[in-house]
Amino acid sequence: MQTIYSRRSIRQFIDKPVEKEKLLKIIEAGMNAPSAVNQQPWQFIIIDDRNIINEVIDVHPHALPAQRAPASILVCGDLERERSKGYWPIDCAAAVQNMLLMITELGMGGCWLGIYPREKRVQRLRELVSCPGEIVPFALIAVGYPAEHKEQKQLFDPQRIRYNQWNRLYEK
Repeated sequence: MQTIYSRRSIRQFIDKPVEKEKLLKIIEAGMNAPSAVNQQPWQFIIIDDRNIINEVIDVHPHALPAQRAPASILVCGDLERERSKGYWPIDCAAAVQNMLLMITELGMGGCWLGIYPREKRVQRLRELVSCPGEIVPFALIAVGYPAEHKEQKQLFDPQRIRYNQWNRLYEK
């Protein structure tokens, strides 16, 4: 639970490469996410080419963390693996969350940068990394060693909990 509570979006990184073994552990965590009918509709692309990342900045106004990070991982939906129509984005989101938790567990920082469903972003990322038509760029995760520290936040809000019916609020 400590990893869940301490995970924060990190947007500043020190100039230190991320070890290949750690990138693979992060992807392994993503591959262990739950998915509808166990379809596992994901593919992953490790990006450390600065030219590609600089191009992402042109189409994604909030992608500066990727430019500052030594590596990024592009999580993609694989439509050929989709057996339960419409669930691939949910499955990929679960993979991203697992990856962000592993990044935190490894003592690093990460930031989820949304690609899908913004068609312009999807198309540009598809072009930049030469994805075939059945592969849909979903999210880019900036990964690196943090140059900033963010305090743990308590986000639990009992006012957002109801019992059985909307009008039955949480009671202590």
